[in-house]
This record gives sequence, structure tokens and C-alpha cells, in this order.
Amino acid sequence: MDTPLKIGCVLMAAGNARRFGDNKLAAQLRGRSLILRALEAVPAEMFDGVVVVTQYPEIMRLVKDFHFAAIHNEHPDWGISHTIRLGLTGLRDCDGVLFLVSDQPLLRRESVAELVRLWKQQPDKIAALAHDGIRGNPCLFPARFFPELLELREDHGGNTVIRRHEDALVLLEVGAQELTDVDTPEALAEIKDKR
Repeated sequence: MDTPLKIGCVLMAAGNARRFGDNKLAAQLRGRSLILRALEAVPAEMFDGVVVVTQYPEIMRLVKDFHFAAIHNEHPDWGISHTIRLGLTGLRDCDGVLFLVSDQPLLRRESVAELVRLWKQQPDKIAALAHDGIRGNPCLFPARFFPELLELREDHGGNTVIRRHEDALVLLEVGAQELTDVDTPEALAEIKDKR
């Protein structure tokens, strides 16, 4: 019998949100904060470990309610590559790791679970959500790409690795709204107006 694949998840919640003006993860959409929505989008039962990387003490506290591991990022100014390194360090024994951003408030838990199932069918590939063939987040990387992810610097994220290995990419189509990220108060207002 095959050994089950060990899969980790990194929720990246450490950014400074310069374009938003303050901690956008505390911003509310329909009565729930963006960070709460991100945590709820993680199908925890599909992962062997979930790590949340953040600079915010209030998020560190909230993460405990979900029984996820919290890693404090003392240097968010070092860019997304530092967040990736911090998150991946605790999950290096996994066969694959899913990276989730925390500012896609309409991302559905079911879509994340479906992405994990898709990756399990081709665990040597990078799997990502997409709309109309255009890749978005989250992305699930097999262990063979961990060294490249760990070598990233400054504000270079997983996109850099994916661009080098487009032939290794498989996409799962979802609705455009799930991939909508909130970088500005205007973007959040636009989502609020849609429903």
C-alpha cells in the first residue's frame, strides 16, 4: 500500500499592506475580518500541518482558536520570500506545501480542498487555482521545489519559481470572485457592493 502523501499549508498573513493604509486583515467583510475568512478557508483535515506566518499579535492569538501553528515574522519588510522561508521551515518534511494568501476573502474552502485533491493525482506538479486559464492563488508546490522557494529573496514569491517551471503547472478553474484579492480599501468596497 502506498504511503499517504504528507501535505502542509502556509497561510501568509505578514504583509505591511502599504496600499491599504493599515492592517487590512482586520478589515471587515459582511461581519467577518479578512484574516478570519482566510483561516476558515483552510480545510484543516486535508493537511498534516498548518502554519500561519504573521507579524500581528492579534492574529497569533486568533490562530490558536483554529489549532494551527503560528510563526511570528519580525521582519515583514524583508518581503514575501522571508514569509515563505519561515512557513516552509517547519514543513520541510512534507511531500507538498500549499501557500495561501490571506487577502482573498471570497476564496471557498471547497475550492482549496479540490485543489489538494487535484495535486494528489499529480504530486510532482505545481497545482494552482485559476480563472479562464489565468493562474491565481493558492498554489501547492511539491517538495522538489522547496530548495528554490527557500532561495527566494526580498519580494519575490512563488510566481518566480512557477515562471521557471510552467511545464510543471496544473490549474483548477474557479470563479473569478474567489481569486479577487483586496489590496486597497476601494477593492474591498467593490466586493461589498457586489452582493
